[in-house]
Amino acid sequence: MLYEIENLAKVYGGRKVLDVSLLLERGKVTCFLGPNGAGKTTLLEVLAFISTPTSGVLRYKEDKVDFGKTDLVSLRKGVVLLLQKPILFSTSVYNNLEFPLKIRNIKKTEREKTVRQLLSLVGMERLSQAKAHKLSGGETQRVAIAQALACSPEVILMDEPTTSVDVENQIIIEGIIREINRLRGISVIFTTHDRLQASRLADNILFLHEGRVSLSINENIFSGIIEKDMGITFCVLANGLKIPVMTEKTGPARISIDPAGVKHGNAQSGYKVKGKVIQLTDEKEYVRALIDIGVPLSIIVNRADLPAIGEEVFFAFDPEKVEVF
Repeated sequence: MLYEIENLAKVYGGRKVLDVSLLLERGKVTCFLGPNGAGKTTLLEVLAFISTPTSGVLRYKEDKVDFGKTDLVSLRKGVVLLLQKPILFSTSVYNNLEFPLKIRNIKKTEREKTVRQLLSLVGMERLSQAKAHKLSGGETQRVAIAQALACSPEVILMDEPTTSVDVENQIIIEGIIREINRLRGISVIFTTHDRLQASRLADNILFLHEGRVSLSINENIFSGIIEKDMGITFCVLANGLKIPVMTEKTGPARISIDPAGVKHGNAQSGYKVKGKVIQLTDEKEYVRALIDIGVPLSIIVNRADLPAIGEEVFFAFDPEKVEVF
């Protein structure tokens, strides 16, 4: 296991911005998916050993990290964090890539070979002598990835790697992420609010909402009132829609619905709601459907039982797959 996180919390100004327990596998591409303010960047900073958690336990490669006593500098040599807006030296692209090799006393001939390989990997050969501070956002991100790889890390952490990047560079960067993971065996952990990008790249997707790991993606989070009707507990949304839940709470609440916890089919028994299929998206091994049930609802659908766009069908909710905040 790469990281083991137990009851890890981070508090800023009296507000808990992170409260998670999870396991992250070595050699995988892992994505933290969620809206702005979900705690994604804070979690990356803790995993990069540059932000000290307020409480909880973090283990890296099975060794407990004591932020007050552990040699964090040695750990940081194997873990690189790439920020949303990387800052490069105001010299050439080549010099930016050579610098981390120089400070490690790598011989000149080896440096030249490594820099050429990295330039080729990120498709920046023709811009090797260009001034790095004059590059576009996408080009800057590609150079920053190459610079991180020059350090020979075991783990690369990427915070929104394609934010404010044009489509062409987004495609290139996504290809680089796949290559460094599959061909070089580097563990990649990245954040995004783009569900489709997460689906394209990640082996494992973890949803973050308000600093916690959530059951489902952020568009399935709704506000409502917890009420009981005929012995069944519901969250009643603003449009009157009733979602069955399992909770002891009453009154105002927010819910998160797992896309895999919603089943469709007219013959289903139990509490059902009617909705119209408005979008189908192919996402690797399954299809995601967007349903209009008075509010947009994202669900996972079996390929063998696909509804048609525009079709009206009934849906049943599994109360165990509805998280109440």
